[in-house]
Amino acid sequence: MKIALKPILLLLALSLSFVSCREQEEEKSEIEQLAEEEDAKVKVKEDKIKVKTDDKKIKIKEDDGEIKKKVKIDNDDN
Repeated sequence: MKIALKPILLLLALSLSFVSCREQEEEKSEIEQLAEEEDAKVKVKEDKIKVKTDDKKIKIKEDDGEIKKKVKIDNDDN
């Protein structure tokens, strides 16, 4: 029993180390994607985040534990 138990524990330990060390790609949020654009302007205050690009303005505000998000898209149809 000891002979079979050691290889099983060793295999389990190795598999856990490989799984925990692999890189996980996380999807970027919309704000992070917009912030990486060349012309993006990001302003961060205590409870507000503003991101402004050529065609979008996003405001995120935390108010009494609630998160409010406003998106304004500028159209050239005018």
